[in-house]
Amino acid sequence: MTENNLEVISPKLAAAIANPLFPAVDSQLRSGKHIGTEHLDNHAFLLDFQTELDLFYRRYNVELIRAPEGFFYLRPKATTLIARSVLSELEMLVGKVLCYLYLSPERLAQQGIFSTQEVYDELLNLADEGKLLKAVNQRSSGSDLDKQKLSEKVRAAIGRLRRLGMIHTVGEQHSGKFTISESVFRFGAEVRSGDDPLEAQARLIRDGEAATPQSLELEKQAKVASYADDLDDEESAVEIDEEFDDAGEQE
Repeated sequence: MTENNLEVISPKLAAAIANPLFPAVDSQLRSGKHIGTEHLDNHAFLLDFQTELDLFYRRYNVELIRAPEGFFYLRPKATTLIARSVLSELEMLVGKVLCYLYLSPERLAQQGIFSTQEVYDELLNLADEGKLLKAVNQRSSGSDLDKQKLSEKVRAAIGRLRRLGMIHTVGEQHSGKFTISESVFRFGAEVRSGDDPLEAQARLIRDGEAATPQSLELEKQAKVASYADDLDDEESAVEIDEEFDDAGEQE
């Protein structure tokens, strides 16, 4: 590292990177996790070094965001050098349901504890079941098997949002009970100022934070075109298909 490069790193940024909390916090942020006030030490660390770390992450074309509710996350730009955590339409919809439940009177009555079944029931209450089934399977006939697949997809979406720090398991790992973090307001933040919800979702897709089957297909086509000169055989093309097929599925 040259002397000029050393001058770019401020003493406070150097102190942040040298802090024993930095590796874990950095790894969590890069994986797409949201760090809220419930993460006491990690959240305090980000508060102390917010300005310096924001400048640090901007070198990777991402921004360190502190939401009005207090939680931190990384927001990627289109040219991000850090792998994006892309959400499917169903995952976004489940996130909006969690945001609704967080604000509901039932949250106080139930001491903030909800179940996977409650999320599923509220999802069916707020959205058209037929459209949800079509989102999971275009050839859905509304059969019990289709409904079972939808339920499984919802559980997988909840699991994905848990890994992003938006909900926290209560009791045993597979109890289906959880509390909701303030970071679910990530789904409400995009329309907090009164923006049109469809435009807000389109903006998330443009920024690479959310995906639809159509946007995944367009991105796949662009990637195939950019690597066209390097594709020596069918195996390389299959690898690209598999990458985007995986991105469109629930984890």
